[in-house]
Amino acid sequence: MLIPTGWAYADTARYRSSVEKVPETPVALVLGAGIGGDQPSPLLARRLDLAVDLYRRGKVKVVLVSGDNRVKGYDEPTVMRAYLMRKGVPERKIVRDFAGLETWDSCARAKRIFGVTRLTVVTQSFHLPRAVALCRAAGIQAWGVGDDSMGSPYTDSTISGYMREPLAMMKAMGNLALQPDPALLGRKEPGVSEALASP
Repeated sequence: MLIPTGWAYADTARYRSSVEKVPETPVALVLGAGIGGDQPSPLLARRLDLAVDLYRRGKVKVVLVSGDNRVKGYDEPTVMRAYLMRKGVPERKIVRDFAGLETWDSCARAKRIFGVTRLTVVTQSFHLPRAVALCRAAGIQAWGVGDDSMGSPYTDSTISGYMREPLAMMKAMGNLALQPDPALLGRKEPGVSEALASP
């Protein structure tokens, strides 16, 4: 079970970096991680804070927030957008993907629906090797930055994430090998290209 995780860490090492050192890319892809009402979960807030930092430093020009909106009243991308706006990211520079049901779907849709070819994926450090590997398998030149999310009140969730990751990586190997269609496709959307072109 640990072999796929070890492979992902080794294979993506050169593409995982800090906010300061990551190459500039047009888009930051922030992966959903749960909400409570109209607020992001603590781990998701840390991801969004990283995206804000990337935007302020000029490392990215647009933030693509990808999450779950399958159930009425549960709208991760809209909550993520509102949080970014409160932190000073302009609304015109935020694009929502409402069908990022899992990591592979978010990566595949970024390429196939939104036309993204280069991005920085933003998540927790324990998730980053898998996320970068999947986005690169989807045909994207992907780099990644991760938040270690250690320290209260994040430690328990982070330790649980590390413990779950080998099993999640086993599932991801199927996506890497088969590259299936995401659960939801639909027509191509111009949101990212329009956001990049906006002043």
